[in-house]
Amino acid sequence: MRIGFFTEVYRPVVNGVVESIDALAEGLRERGHSVYCFAPRMPGAASNERGDVPIYEMPSLPLPTNTPYRLTLPLVSRRNVNNVIKRLSLVHAHSMFVTGWMALRYARRYGMPIVYTYHTQLEAYAHYVPFEPNATRFAASQLTRTFGNLVDAVVVPTPAMARHLRDIGVEARIEIVPSGIDVERFASGRRDERVRSRLRVRDDQRLVLFVSRLAREKNVDLLLEAFADANDPSLRLAIAGDGPARDELEARAIELGVRESVVFLGAVPREALPDLYASADAFVFPSTTDTQGLVQAEALAAGARVIAADAPQNREVLGGAGVLVEPTRAAFARALRDVPGKPDAALAGRAKAAAARFSISSQTERMLDLYASLLDPQPQGRGQRSA
Repeated sequence: MRIGFFTEVYRPVVNGVVESIDALAEGLRERGHSVYCFAPRMPGAASNERGDVPIYEMPSLPLPTNTPYRLTLPLVSRRNVNNVIKRLSLVHAHSMFVTGWMALRYARRYGMPIVYTYHTQLEAYAHYVPFEPNATRFAASQLTRTFGNLVDAVVVPTPAMARHLRDIGVEARIEIVPSGIDVERFASGRRDERVRSRLRVRDDQRLVLFVSRLAREKNVDLLLEAFADANDPSLRLAIAGDGPARDELEARAIELGVRESVVFLGAVPREALPDLYASADAFVFPSTTDTQGLVQAEALAAGARVIAADAPQNREVLGGAGVLVEPTRAAFARALRDVPGKPDAALAGRAKAAAARFSISSQTERMLDLYASLLDPQPQGRGQRSA
């Protein structure tokens, strides 16, 4: 098969959407299929920052907000339309913005099935738009419903997101396909005293880790407040990742009087993450807005103790292998104080077993089954409903 990916964001930006796209592309290529990615041009991005997938760049403009994302201009050269798009077997949209509507237009024009992966709960991002929040959230729901009902199938990573789409009126076929991670690579992570030493963690201290893009919707401020409320000098917090809220979060840590106990690591190379997860005494995930939260699966694969906000999608990802707490500062503070200081082999085994569900091979197999059903001219193909 020849599959065309259309995405609003791609490397050098690093986030869950990009990681999910790369994992699926890797799995498809290993099965002998070809993937072609249409993405906005990113000024200053070197070719080796764009990955191994053939990239067909479209012109883009900066957005009027503090974000690395770009406004894509829907312009594809005639040569790329004739030599690539017209020859695709199927179109897979990873956005419902400009590139998503481009994908839909090409799919309908050239008679190809179109799949859309619902990566992001747009309603949770209303604070980025300079309009009244309730009106923005309503508009986001309307856009999601409209676009979802125009494609042949919508892919969601968790059952909770399938229920959410049904609740807002998406009637199209919905398939649950968890986003994949390199389970073996993260399972290779080992507790490393050198890692802990670099983070200035003493032998009598416990290391709590958070990995994410630093943005308001990730609830990092709640984590900082809970860490301050825990008021435990034996705890140290490492925050890995970067984003538009980093300066505010560093300032908040100072206000709370915990800046000396919190390490902001910035962007961490992917190859360093397995040992970082495995070297922590607990991984914390306060977000309730992620559709899956790839970092939870990564932490599980590394055998980490995961403490996550009690939200339906987090509950489904952890599958009983982590600790769920109310998304309040008091509840997280109690959970932080209760973090044990010694590794638990039995817990690590349960976590790694739970992570097996998120392998790239499993994601690829499920997606290929979906693609095949849409390309099959039989009645059970296009138009089939599930979830």
